[in-house]
Amino acid sequence: MSDLEVARSATLRPIEEIAAGFGLLPDEVEPRGQHLAKVRLAALDRVAGRPAGRSILVTAMTPAPSGEGKTTTAIGLAQALNRIGVRAAVTLRQPSLGPVFGTRGGAAGGGRCQVVPLEAINLHLTGDSHAVTLAQNLAAAFLDNHLARGNPLGIDPAAIDWPRTSDINDRALEGLTPAGWVVAAASETMGILSLARDLPDLRARLGRAVVGRRSDGTPVTMEDLHVAGAMAALLRDALGPNLLQTLEGGPALVHGTSYAHLALGSCSVVADRLALRLADAVVTESGYGADLGAEKYFDIKCRGSGLVPSAAVLVATVRGVRTHGPENLAKQIENVRLFGVPVVVAVNPFPGDTAADVKTVTREALRAGARDALVGHHHAQGGEGAIDLARAVWSAAGDGGTGFQLLYPDDLPLAEKIETIARRVYGAAGVDYSLEARGRLAELEHAGFGGLPICIAKTPYSLSHDPALAGRPIGFRLPVRGIRLAAGAGYVTAAAGDLRFMPGLPERPGGEAIDIDAAGDIVGLA
Repeated sequence: MSDLEVARSATLRPIEEIAAGFGLLPDEVEPRGQHLAKVRLAALDRVAGRPAGRSILVTAMTPAPSGEGKTTTAIGLAQALNRIGVRAAVTLRQPSLGPVFGTRGGAAGGGRCQVVPLEAINLHLTGDSHAVTLAQNLAAAFLDNHLARGNPLGIDPAAIDWPRTSDINDRALEGLTPAGWVVAAASETMGILSLARDLPDLRARLGRAVVGRRSDGTPVTMEDLHVAGAMAALLRDALGPNLLQTLEGGPALVHGTSYAHLALGSCSVVADRLALRLADAVVTESGYGADLGAEKYFDIKCRGSGLVPSAAVLVATVRGVRTHGPENLAKQIENVRLFGVPVVVAVNPFPGDTAADVKTVTREALRAGARDALVGHHHAQGGEGAIDLARAVWSAAGDGGTGFQLLYPDDLPLAEKIETIARRVYGAAGVDYSLEARGRLAELEHAGFGGLPICIAKTPYSLSHDPALAGRPIGFRLPVRGIRLAAGAGYVTAAAGDLRFMPGLPERPGGEAIDIDAAGDIVGLA
């Protein structure tokens, strides 16, 4: 059966039952139909004083074009932990509509490891992405109106830093405004929503967001523009995480940003904080390989939120090793261990993999320093197929957490932070800056933003900036062509190589297969 058929064949529990089993009170959830709810932020206040559970990050080696199965593994691991008596929840990013209608399709897991309802998670869910789009574009409209009415703040029209956004990939938009367009998942507003600890923090971050600069280089914020409050009003309900369920009836919180190659690429801080106070184990996922999603999870999300990972699961596949070689697997294991986090490798098998191939992957993983390496059969068998993996990960999580460390200190200059990531995580020989990028870094240091962490935007299909460089490339230099400030979200983005913040659709968009049938059901989504 297809993933959609598997999802529709499942008997789902009412969302009120999922909420009660998760430890939420009736007045802390707002059902949106039978199988989906918004969680009110009051729940986070109620449980804030409880001890935190163990946080387990799922990441991967550099993926083959069709992916390695991180979401499926994260869901399967949570299901398996529940089967062995560990109260577990999974926290996932909300899929962006760009990939849903573009190249990758849905992102709710696969086989017997899915979050359901599948149609909801892959389409509008509860409208968070729409709220982000509206808030980002409202600020842009306020900016245009300000410029048209005399520009009393003295904003330099050539130094506007606030792009408009859309959740649909549309390359024609990219250069239509001075600051361009970005896909919604990579917008600063989505970063703010994903990293805010609570509603007051959301409001403060929106106020700190920089819309542009005056002619003397001083920043102009959303607070200066008197639009931060209106943005917060649009985002108030969106800050509450979305509660769904796995195919085995476990709780799943879906909230926050995707696009780890352009932005943060992990679930929201609010969702993780809530889940960690309600469960013994929280399995969360970061996008793409450990060089992107995991590094940003550790250096940006954990740095700002106080979250401490107990263990990491690195997903590997035979086809991934064939594409990138065992040296890539070894480097990605090393990348997680740089942060002092114990690594368990989960080998995700595909049809056609031989026993010898799978054994080679597990052997190479152990040789590279993984604490353990096991084959998971969760795609076909659900949680039952990941019991051994769950036991190994829970053991690693029991020993982890105390050794966690960040890659660089806050007070390191921005350029040195970029070079630290490039050399230690990617394996680059150094960094080459465009004149514009070097000048912008100097401006940000002078303006007092030098203490922010770095979010590097680059291809997800290589450890380098060049998708054609497979394996573990050495001797390359990372070209940084642009720098973007996300003062409200709390990081500086460095754009490396040739990539777009507003991607286009492929020659044959996945949306061509999506339709509704005679019964009114959505088809072609999985």
